[in-house]
Amino acid sequence: MSNQLDALRSKVISCVKCNLSKSRTNAVPGKGNPKAGILFIGEAPGRNEDLKGEPFVGSAGKILSEALEYAGLSRDEVYITNVVKCRPPSNRLPLQEEKDACHEHISKELEIIRPKIICILGNTAYGSLLGGDSITKNRGKIIEKNGQLYFLTIHPAAAIYNPELRNILKDDMKILANTIAKLKQ
Repeated sequence: MSNQLDALRSKVISCVKCNLSKSRTNAVPGKGNPKAGILFIGEAPGRNEDLKGEPFVGSAGKILSEALEYAGLSRDEVYITNVVKCRPPSNRLPLQEEKDACHEHISKELEIIRPKIICILGNTAYGSLLGGDSITKNRGKIIEKNGQLYFLTIHPAAAIYNPELRNILKDDMKILANTIAKLKQ
């Protein structure tokens, strides 16, 4: 399993399928527990992620870690990735061709990890994975599609600009933690 993730990591790091490869400092493959029951998927790497080559290591990552801790979860027990593996210029939303170029990487991560539940962080991931368009109306919900469970919540970066969303994210992580505990029984 970790050999497969190492091979995928190498493939992501050397990927040149879209123009984001020309402007990145580092590609950002997913990271975490290869046997995770929960896989988190966000939008795209930001500046700190591009510099370090790891997902969710900047301000949004701190907010996510805080919410996980509040819910009794740790980053060591989950897997974290993004729809797009390279930072879009000026943190703009990923273009469809960029999401398409990274789709095989996401598919392979899901195939290797086989999480019990996928936590979708924000609208870009919601649209990319489930075709949804309003995370705020649907957050806190569990959706089942093709035998896979998905949990919807806001992107932690939203809480940077709207601090009231921190508590919403924390509450959602509690729901997610309770859901995964039930699934494990």
